[in-house]
Amino acid sequence: MKKPYSVLVVDDDKFLLEMYKKKFENVGAKPDVAVGSAEALVKLRAGAAYDILVFDIIMPGMDGLELLETVKKENLSPGAITVMLTNESEPERIEKAKSLGVSGYIVKATSVPSEVAEEIIEIGDTYIK
Repeated sequence: MKKPYSVLVVDDDKFLLEMYKKKFENVGAKPDVAVGSAEALVKLRAGAAYDILVFDIIMPGMDGLELLETVKKENLSPGAITVMLTNESEPERIEKAKSLGVSGYIVKATSVPSEVAEEIIEIGDTYIK
C-alpha cells in the first residue's frame, strides 16, 4: 500500500459493514462506512473525500449503480476510485458498472472478506498515483 488509503464502504447490511471495517483496518487502511446510499451521499455532499469508494449494488432505495452515477455527476470525492462489492453477477449490471468507470468488480459470494480488503488495496495501488 502506497499510503493508508481512506475507504468508504457502502452497504445496507450493518453486520457486513462492521466486518469489512475491521478487515480494512487489519490491512492498514482508514475505513469509514455508510448504511445505504442516502447516508453515503450525506457524507460525500458534506465534503468527505476518500481514496477508494466501495459500493454494494443491491440496496433499498437508490442502488449502488445509481449512487455511482450521482457521485460522478456531482463530482463527489473527486479522484476516488470505485470498486463494486456485490452479489450481483448479471453481465448487464457488470457492464453498466464498467461503463461508469469502476476500477474493480468483486462478487461477494466468491470472495473471503480478508481477501476482499487485500484485493481492494491492490486495486488502489494500481490506480492511485
